[in-house]
Amino acid sequence: MFSSDMWHGVTWQQILISAVIFLVVIIFERLLLKYIKIKSSQLEIEDTKTSWINLFLIAFSRPISLMLWVYGIYWALLSLVSGFDAILLSKIENILENSVDILTVFSIFWFLFRLVKLVDVYLRNWATRTEALMDDILVPLIGKCLRFIIAVIGGIMLVQNMTGIELKPLIASLGIGGLAVALASKESIANFFGTITILFDQPFHVGERITIDKYDGVVESVGLRSTRIRTLSGHLVTIPNEKVVNSSIENVAKRPHIRWLTNIGITYDTPVEKVRVAVQVIRDILENHEGMNSEFPPRVFFNGFNDYSLNITVLAWYHPPDYWTYQAWLQDTCSEIMYRFAEEGINFAFPTQTIHLANDDKRQIKMDLINSENI
Repeated sequence: MFSSDMWHGVTWQQILISAVIFLVVIIFERLLLKYIKIKSSQLEIEDTKTSWINLFLIAFSRPISLMLWVYGIYWALLSLVSGFDAILLSKIENILENSVDILTVFSIFWFLFRLVKLVDVYLRNWATRTEALMDDILVPLIGKCLRFIIAVIGGIMLVQNMTGIELKPLIASLGIGGLAVALASKESIANFFGTITILFDQPFHVGERITIDKYDGVVESVGLRSTRIRTLSGHLVTIPNEKVVNSSIENVAKRPHIRWLTNIGITYDTPVEKVRVAVQVIRDILENHEGMNSEFPPRVFFNGFNDYSLNITVLAWYHPPDYWTYQAWLQDTCSEIMYRFAEEGINFAFPTQTIHLANDDKRQIKMDLINSENI
């Protein structure tokens, strides 16, 4: 037969009760998570109300799971050590209660941190119904600020629970300015004010293509510290907001049109009549072209003599500034110019060099000098 008193007054009955409590908590936790998962999968995402409930359940699932585990272990251990002597039992209960308090605070703030996702979705839906483009930048920042505040307050409460030190008088004595300096470095403050500048100055918005320094890409997000740009090569570049506001920014997305500037070279042996024909051919092709705005008519001029070609400058503006549609139009236009030049017998120039020996009436080669040098 087993002894009913095993160690420090712990009996087999207490071990059994503790194991049953722990098992019940595990079963309840598994069933609750299973129910939340099934309920969440049944909700229709298209419905705004149910999507919010779904987000609430998702935010609630992990923290409540942690809480059940914490209290399950607490009750099981408390039942197990209930037979200890008073002094040892008091110490163990104190440790268990402090641990439970710390993990409870962590679970609550973890839930609040995850619940900010619901605020993000609500604000994003609201921003889509407004025409103010600044909302597209402001909405993600609100969620980030809320997460930061929750994390700071939660961290303060956790430190206070773990150490027993009252932090409120210390924080109050620092003041708002002192706390800001304590929590943020000089660069962080500069980046924060850079964010404020971007919000009010609005040099660009999320989703717009910009060029800054050597980077050319689409703005993906504007944070409290930095701006993220997806370059045309697919790389994600993070630029501190202090650098963004102190750099020259070219907002490609805000251009009213795409300008086509090119120089077409034709050979030097082209008669002047054919040069005029070449200019007129290009003008005819670009007249009332696709994407033309009456305020920006195309310009074509014979305007220079290059090293190996007669130069014709072509200027045209394409509206609206849709890059790929513009490329398709450009291909058709260039093909038509080549076809019409071939019809008119006009040749494109390519790098050539012609050497002329001086032996005309004004520049006779002195044969006697050449012969005397050969003797």
